[in-house]
Amino acid sequence: MLLLDAVTLIKTRRSVRKFKPVEVSREVIYSILDLAVWAPSAHNAQPWRCIVIDDENVKVKLAKKMGRVWLSDMLKDGVTKEKAEEIVRIESWERITKSPIVIIVCLTMENMHKYPDGRRQRAEYLMGVQSVAAFIQTLLLSAHYHGLGACWVCAPLFCPSTVRKVLGLPRKVEPQAMITMGYADEKPTPPPRKALKDICFFNSWAQN
Repeated sequence: MLLLDAVTLIKTRRSVRKFKPVEVSREVIYSILDLAVWAPSAHNAQPWRCIVIDDENVKVKLAKKMGRVWLSDMLKDGVTKEKAEEIVRIESWERITKSPIVIIVCLTMENMHKYPDGRRQRAEYLMGVQSVAAFIQTLLLSAHYHGLGACWVCAPLFCPSTVRKVLGLPRKVEPQAMITMGYADEKPTPPPRKALKDICFFNSWAQN
């Protein structure tokens, strides 16, 4: 486990896509998740649910099914079959099957508020999505703290029914993201960040 202060932890976290072929114990995963659940959430509803995949057969099945959907989408977009198959192989098949741990993070609205009108219910849904995003960010920091690398991938949003079917998710549980995780086999260069003057405005956008 890395002993990092908060500033160092935040600034040194990276999106890691290459992992060593080393098993990650469930004890470590439990420790990572035990920190992640302290993320903030609307109404403290904690609307996140996780499927942790460490079985190679499940990874292969998920990679195949998700890859077929992505391939079909790219062919419809006019990408050549050869190019599309190469993209699927590298960015879907290898990403999933070569990751020691794959976590599918889901949203459930079960304990969120219910409204009779679409406007407020839509806002409530977005609050749930934001809560899950906060959980994911905390999960990434927790993984880094425990010495693991991870990458946040939004692919499940493009094929939710496929992911739901492979993992046996109930209808009330909606796949939101895929986190690939393991012991890092790369050290990505930190990408540049926008200047605060370009993203932060006090009191009014028009006054800046």
